[in-house]
Formats: sequence, structure tokens, C-alpha cells
Amino acid sequence: MSPDCGFCALVADRGAPIHQAFRDEVALAFLDHRPLFPGHLLVLPIRHVPTLTDLPPELVGPFFARVRLLTEAVERATAAKGSFVATNNQVSQSVPHLHVHVVPRNPKDGLRGFFWPRGRYADEAEARQVAERVATCAAELLRTASDAPFG
Repeated sequence: MSPDCGFCALVADRGAPIHQAFRDEVALAFLDHRPLFPGHLLVLPIRHVPTLTDLPPELVGPFFARVRLLTEAVERATAAKGSFVATNNQVSQSVPHLHVHVVPRNPKDGLRGFFWPRGRYADEAEARQVAERVATCAAELLRTASDAPFG
């Protein structure tokens, strides 16, 4: 944990309230407070890792297995046709703690290039419902996985 890191504070259950969709010993996922679309998640390692290039080799597989699972969960939970999965590495990285954006996408959804308008959830109830749907889908995917999803 880094004492000055906002995401480490969230991992430690301190700081701003979040709408958590997933948490285990490797990763925490929660709704972005200014989503591109409902269901836009941030997935971050529990361990403080500033950037992708700082992610230890032994965590690459386990961390990205969670990103993969949560990508499918977001698509299912939002009935999206696909997704955009991305991370900033230092430049444009708003918090110095590795995090991956998982954004549900649909044809003609209005996103073009990299200058996308951000929105807000209508209220706390809507955000909570979306987080719960993603959490439910992630739990279903974990239960029905034919092979160990996290190796």
C-alpha cells in the first residue's frame, strides 16, 4: 500500500464510496464515477503498482485473468456487443496506481477517436444496480468456468 495513493485508500476501504463489482486477493473492480457508458469499470491490482510496466511478472497472468473475466461480465451485464479495454501508462494516468478501463461498446454508440464525453449515473440507485449486475455476472462466470479462470 502507498499512503498517498487514492486507489490504495479504496483497497483499504477508506476514501470515497465506490460501487464495487468485484474483489478478491488480486484485483478490485468498481464503476468509474464518470463513465463513458453505464458499466464502465476500473480494474486495479490490490497491491500498489504504479504502472503497467511495474506489474511484477508473477501478477501479469492473475491480474489480466480478472480483467478478462470482468470484460465478459460487463458485456453480459450491459448487453453490450463488445467492449473497449485500455490502460494509460503514466501519461494521462489520473491516479498513479495501475488501473484498466473496461468500457461496454455497441455499434454507433457515438464514441470516436479518444476524445469521449464522460457522463454520470442518474443517481446512486442506478450506479448500485449496474455494479450489482456486473458482480452477478462475474460470480456466474466464476461458477461456470470449465477450467480454473485464474490459473
